[in-house]
Amino acid sequence: MRLIYEQSIKGRRGYRMSEFNLTDDLEISLQYQRKTEAELPEVSELDVVRHYTNLSKLNFSVDTNFYPLGSCTMKYNPKFTEKIAKLEGFSQIHPLLPQLLGGGMLAQGALEVIYRTEQLLCEITGIDAFTMQPLAGAHGEFTGLMLIAAFHKSRGNKRKFVIVPDSSHGTNPASAAMAGYDVCVIPTDQHGCMDITKFKENLNSDTAAVMLTCPNTLGIFNPQIKDISIAAHKAGALVYYDGANLNAVLGKLRPGDIGFDLIHLNLHKTFATPHGGGGPGAGPVGVNKKILEFLPIPLVQKRSDGTLALNYNRPKSIGYVAPFYGNFGVILKSYAYILFLGKKGLIKTSEYAVLNANYCRVLLSEYFDLAYKRGCMHEFVLSARRQKEKGVSAQDIAKYLISHGFHPPTIYFPLIVKEALMIEPTETESKQTLDMFIKTMIEIAGLAENNARKFISVPDNTPVRRLDETKAARDLKLRWQKKKDDFKSKNWSNTA
Repeated sequence: MRLIYEQSIKGRRGYRMSEFNLTDDLEISLQYQRKTEAELPEVSELDVVRHYTNLSKLNFSVDTNFYPLGSCTMKYNPKFTEKIAKLEGFSQIHPLLPQLLGGGMLAQGALEVIYRTEQLLCEITGIDAFTMQPLAGAHGEFTGLMLIAAFHKSRGNKRKFVIVPDSSHGTNPASAAMAGYDVCVIPTDQHGCMDITKFKENLNSDTAAVMLTCPNTLGIFNPQIKDISIAAHKAGALVYYDGANLNAVLGKLRPGDIGFDLIHLNLHKTFATPHGGGGPGAGPVGVNKKILEFLPIPLVQKRSDGTLALNYNRPKSIGYVAPFYGNFGVILKSYAYILFLGKKGLIKTSEYAVLNANYCRVLLSEYFDLAYKRGCMHEFVLSARRQKEKGVSAQDIAKYLISHGFHPPTIYFPLIVKEALMIEPTETESKQTLDMFIKTMIEIAGLAENNARKFISVPDNTPVRRLDETKAARDLKLRWQKKKDDFKSKNWSNTA
């Protein structure tokens, strides 16, 4: 497909601007004036419409294909939430309005959405209070670590490190390090859980917190999770819940009930707000009562007359972590999603997510190695070690899936599994879709055994074919450059 620059014809226009003469008052300094014309493509309106319409057809999305991206929960997003987010009372409100004109009296509806979403999340997680400000999961993690640091500092505790399992999301140790802590990594035992013996050996009075994903990134629920939280609290440490996988236990388990002190949630995963491509996201952080006073400002609170207002008067707060009040549109869509499904519906989402994952796991375990041979929750991890011995890597399998209309699962994560294929079907996929995926995966296993050369050229039906990925990463070029003095003749070269 040609780039828009390649379609340029000198003199072609898609719009016309009226003549505009600068007055003396609007004189632009010479240092800011162009010496040459901007090298923009000269195209018609029809050229532009067709180009970007055709470009959009190349998108790989949940709306077009099965997207079993483990750990990311790329499930179908109901369109009614998008309509609600477009309501003018929400979409056209100025972000400063809650701070003006009678203390937010002209923004009560928006403030109520934030307030009620907080209340629902408290009920779902068993946590006492939330801040809706963090703009993504990793941002929520960092906010959580700052809260942990504030908690220990207020008590004069000089804690040095944070414990994470070796199967954790990479953002866990990164967030801990950014907050000033050293990281202690605990290995996984033969059952796919954090080794509790090693954990207790490394737990001491220098431990600030333990960060756990529950179920973990292997899709396994740790039955010793309560024992871990008890031991951590005995050592004076806090227990942090990475909520990326909460969709596996909705309505079945509340993190606050089993000892977690604080939690971040991925609204854009668990509660069906579209994500990917850098956003939008929302990673609200919930805390129990002993950490509540440190939450970021502002908080939406109810006044004595029942109206809602922003509370900035919080002396021990860690301060601002985001502009205004968080990604309001994401919060709004998640609120609508929760209300639409209700308690029974949310429980069903977990049940179907777990059912779908185990259905795929059982039918594929004959053809691929299972990282850990036990039942899974919402996701599971295969290993392509068997296929690798025949010359077919996890990456080769991913490329083959692209050719057959499936987005690849997460590959090479968790890092503790060689040739990892991390599969999360989600609750929104039908048995028919799962069967087609399973059939293709079984086909891949057969080809790897008998015809490994088949994988050399895949994907073979995409605009961009197999690349030298090492060169692409080390010699990255993200823009097109024209050949010297050749813009007018439209002769452009791809330097990517």
